[in-house]
Amino acid sequence: MNAPQGKILVIDDDQEMRSLLLDYFEREGFEIQCLPSAIEALESLGPGGKLGPNQALGDIDVIVSDIKMPGMDGLEFTGRLQQLRPEIPIILMTAFGSIETAIEAMRKGAFHYVVKPLKLSELGVNISRAMEHRKLLRDNTALRLEVKQNWQLGNIIGKSARMKEVFDLVQRVSNVTANVLITGASGTGKEMVAVAIHKNGPRANKPFVAINCTAIPETLLESELFGHAKGSFTGAIQRKRGLFEEAEGGTLFLDEIGDMNVQLQSKLLRVLQERKVRAVGENNSRDVDVRIIAATHKDLKTAIKEGRFREDLYYRLSVIPIVIPALRDRREDIPLLAEHFLRKYSATNNVQVKGFTRRAIAKLSNLKWEGNVRELENIVERAVVLCSGTLIDEGDIPTQETESAEQFFSNAVGDFPTITQLEERYIRVVLEKSGGRKDKAAQILGINRRTLYRKEREYGLISQDSPEEEIEATEE
Repeated sequence: MNAPQGKILVIDDDQEMRSLLLDYFEREGFEIQCLPSAIEALESLGPGGKLGPNQALGDIDVIVSDIKMPGMDGLEFTGRLQQLRPEIPIILMTAFGSIETAIEAMRKGAFHYVVKPLKLSELGVNISRAMEHRKLLRDNTALRLEVKQNWQLGNIIGKSARMKEVFDLVQRVSNVTANVLITGASGTGKEMVAVAIHKNGPRANKPFVAINCTAIPETLLESELFGHAKGSFTGAIQRKRGLFEEAEGGTLFLDEIGDMNVQLQSKLLRVLQERKVRAVGENNSRDVDVRIIAATHKDLKTAIKEGRFREDLYYRLSVIPIVIPALRDRREDIPLLAEHFLRKYSATNNVQVKGFTRRAIAKLSNLKWEGNVRELENIVERAVVLCSGTLIDEGDIPTQETESAEQFFSNAVGDFPTITQLEERYIRVVLEKSGGRKDKAAQILGINRRTLYRKEREYGLISQDSPEEEIEATEE
């Protein structure tokens, strides 16, 4: 005997209507429960009821309910159901004269409505759609539970074999003091791994201090790391503590260590060997108790051969090496990561995006992901901001071509425009992709709306004499 296609609860005070729907949908392969009133339905669907959560007769996939019923009508029932069992979609049946009421019920959370006299085939199509919606919500709920319970260590997420190895290494090295070298392509989450090591160890209550060795000019990096004495150079108006001192007792994370110049590498090596730090312009050294975690996306062994990185420093740093796999090498983690970012940016942007369709997950899983987890996060954030429904579909996921920074700039600068011209082109593209919604466009561009208005006037995208107050009123 084949399993039923799904379980439907029919609520109607008309016995003939209940019998009609029961006969039709049983022939179509569904399992049907019928009740004569909304009050009885709420009791049955509640905790301890015969159709309640985790009951033998429960797990209702779809509810089909009349609107006009004695005791409690379908409109009130829909509102109550949203509080009691919001995961169950409800389809309302209404006569011609009560369509406005049905629409109001949809505003309260009903999935759809059908008009009497019923066309059973039309009702069947709507039930199938409601069941697909219910399944998607279940799938996304399962993903959410996976992220929360099984496959997360701090902010690192993954269930692939390679990420399990990373989790295992993080847990094993957290309680020791040995230096760690994390390698992996840009965007794989090296700093998150460093944070997890820090937070899972005995130094968790001490500072975690991070510095990107690429982001600070070489002339200032030494002072930033070791500090400087007052008057040690022009502009040194007072003594400055270095990051080694700031991280005392905790962890110092040296990101992109492969970009540090060789001269400074020598000074860093001395600090690691002696556990003492000397500020620029000072003669005395200070003891430091700091755990070092370094990271790089570069091949340091090649850099050693080319004379760009000290071999002795490499072995000092890589007592415990951790390699973070590229996202394309752990594709089974993509749904979990996507769900994590969806929840993050739905909350940040105060939008009601509940999950992904299976087509969207399939598309995400098949992209190249040259930008790794950082690129996935960017795409999910954009999809959350621009999605017009409650579920992100494949059409909300941009193709790899539109996401490739290299290709965008290759096309954009083919005629060697000025920076100003390039900015204008980019603003036009974002405005077009966001449907002209300036709040969304400003969010994607990383600027506030007032700045966007000024740029639009500057580039002739709006009238020069359009005051911001009028523009904002138009937007609202």
